[in-house]
Amino acid sequence: MNGRPATRDEKYTAWALWTLAFVALWLTESAVGYTRDESVYFAAAESYAGWFRQLLHSPARALTDAAIVRAWDYNHEHPALMKTLFGLSHLLFHDTLGWMRSATAFRLPAFALAAVVPALSFLLGSALYGRAAGLFAAFAFMLVPRQYFNAELACFDLPVAALWLLVVYCFWRALEDTRWGIACGVAFGLALTAKHNALFLPFVLTPFALWRAWSASESEPEARSWLLRFVGVFASVAVLYGLLVLSLGGSEGFQQKFFLLSPHSLLFVGLAAGGAWTLKGLEKVNVRVTRALVPIAAMAVLGPVLFYLHWPYLWHQPVDRTAWYLAFHAKHNHYAWFYLGTLLREPPFPLAYVLVKTALTVPTSLFAPMVTGFLALAARVLLSQFEKTRAWVPPVTMAEALVGVNAVASILVISHPQVPHFGGVKHWFPSMVFLGLLAGQAVSRGCVALVERLRARWPSLPGLAVSVPVFAVLLTPALVYSARVFPYGTAAYSELAGGLPGAATLGMQRQFWSSHVTGVLPWINEHAKPGARLFLHEVHGGSFRDYQRNGMLRPDLRPVGSPFEADIVAYQYHQEFREFEFNTWQAFGTRTPTMGLYLDETPQVVVYVRPEPLQ
Repeated sequence: MNGRPATRDEKYTAWALWTLAFVALWLTESAVGYTRDESVYFAAAESYAGWFRQLLHSPARALTDAAIVRAWDYNHEHPALMKTLFGLSHLLFHDTLGWMRSATAFRLPAFALAAVVPALSFLLGSALYGRAAGLFAAFAFMLVPRQYFNAELACFDLPVAALWLLVVYCFWRALEDTRWGIACGVAFGLALTAKHNALFLPFVLTPFALWRAWSASESEPEARSWLLRFVGVFASVAVLYGLLVLSLGGSEGFQQKFFLLSPHSLLFVGLAAGGAWTLKGLEKVNVRVTRALVPIAAMAVLGPVLFYLHWPYLWHQPVDRTAWYLAFHAKHNHYAWFYLGTLLREPPFPLAYVLVKTALTVPTSLFAPMVTGFLALAARVLLSQFEKTRAWVPPVTMAEALVGVNAVASILVISHPQVPHFGGVKHWFPSMVFLGLLAGQAVSRGCVALVERLRARWPSLPGLAVSVPVFAVLLTPALVYSARVFPYGTAAYSELAGGLPGAATLGMQRQFWSSHVTGVLPWINEHAKPGARLFLHEVHGGSFRDYQRNGMLRPDLRPVGSPFEADIVAYQYHQEFREFEFNTWQAFGTRTPTMGLYLDETPQVVVYVRPEPLQ
């Protein structure tokens, strides 16, 4: 089924799921510590919000490049949408109204976008596989501990996963309604403004658009001609851009000659005009072909425009600064990462890393139906290729293929041995959304099959008598484990890993991002002498500030840069940073920690106190 609109009941349920997720995140976020990245984004958000204040009071000065750079240069390696929302939320709810503590006000927009995932998962899952599948997908995503943990943060990984899902949903709805094609372009622009992951979306969706357009124009030569003209416009512009790069001496010359009135800009205008012309011609001949192609044209035109408009940092020097941004992520640093007893420092990285990491972190009761759903779809695709087996399986619809491809797209990108491998599982969250949909389909089909068998004996057996217990059996272990490990989400490991102790034995990264220090801060607040010097290992200086201004760390305590300067050291167990613990032993003259954070008896953070000198 392509592009079915949601029913009224489904919309109500989606809103209920959004509200439930938003409220749950809001009520639990105060326990979650501040990651290194998050505190950087807090600072950037305040700087951006300050620019909006200046814009209100002195617009002419605020719009100068000097003022923009002063406010927006900080953390310009990432787009500005989420940080802008964080800053405006903080400006309103903390600075102006005083309704929330600082961190909560920053995080509020992240909760709102993260809550979109269960809501949209339900709508898409319900339309494709039934409401039971949609409900399972909605709950399954938020009950993965690492995904819930990331949903609490003022970061970009959950927002871009939500916007990726929104782009795909709009693309699917556009197959039956042209207006959703325009919405797809807007959603893609928003995704680009959240994180660079979204750059891969056109490569994922364009083949489906062309497939749909080609199929819909099969018996109409005129429609096929207009389709080929549409493809020709895009191919011609791509070739001309390539020739420009060659004629100008490569990418550097291309960049230097790219300005407002240049062939580069004229080609973009030509792409927009040519796309609109061919779509207008197509609309008179075949609406189905038009609907298939509108999202591609909208993404190609609206995506770059929205990306430029949302980011004041680009306004005066869009080409050079965009080029720097793209180059930064193309050559991203490789952070050391512990994996199966090996410290990964540089490529090539293990090809199976993403699959292994997913299997060892997603609760097994959720991972099993994800694998089942994906393998069932893959088997249908394979069997449908052979004449002898084609009759055994129902044909795979375009919508099912769309879900399947998106379930592996992010995973395939990160699995490349040259792509940096760090950050746990957060870099392939967009795939996890669609794996949840496939899990929902597998569970729903299993429930239907079980009901059919049981009704042979009990004809009046209601479907809920089967689906409710099955849902409980699969979702309850994930819920219980999420509650047990909370708020230390980056330490979560599944039953396949043997939990946290098993993962430590396997040689996996125990935790990261420094947020687990919240487990020892209450003890430090109680026992540190006035003005004590703290070395909080792996805790960003901004995070130290944020713990203090949010009342989680005493204001008199002072940060220092090494164990040798410290009165108290909180060492966060990392294989790649063991020298900091050795330095602590040397500085303090003891190897015995005073206390620590232990999860299932697995050390996460250990605290050393400098012995008092003998009198």
